[in-house]
Amino acid sequence: MASVEEEIGQLIRQYHAKTGRLLTIGTVESATGGRSADRITDVPGSSDYFKGSVVAYSNEVKIAVVGVRKATIDKYGAASEQTAQEMAQGGRRLLNVDICISDTGIAGPSGGSPEKPVGLFYVGLAAKDECLCQKHIFSGSREENKQDATNAALEMLKQYLVKLISKRGG
Repeated sequence: MASVEEEIGQLIRQYHAKTGRLLTIGTVESATGGRSADRITDVPGSSDYFKGSVVAYSNEVKIAVVGVRKATIDKYGAASEQTAQEMAQGGRRLLNVDICISDTGIAGPSGGSPEKPVGLFYVGLAAKDECLCQKHIFSGSREENKQDATNAALEMLKQYLVKLISKRGG
């Protein structure tokens, strides 16, 4: 059975076969520390469509490099839907890609609060005409939470590609 990252590559090639256009992707990651990019680049030939990644772990990098507004982080926090969306949108512009996925969250074991518990992650996706976000609360160890968030981000990208291809007539 193909891994989700292999399926992403297959879907991008399927889209290319149908449209003549090769989609490009990138990632902006915080709490996963680059794991989504690592998994995508595990696939042979991923250099055809994967353009790059920014690990924006600190708020300073989210703001200065990726373009998240300071006001967004001040108002909603780094682990928020709004920040995840701005990370994906900023990454899409910065990396000059068709689709960018992002993640931000609280991996643990500390750093949580009653409003934002350990294991809270927001996964974002920005494309030309769409910006999506999913909220997840994972309950594993730090390592497990990072793995689960990476899986969620890659699965979100895969589902977006499936939807995109189905819009193009199967």
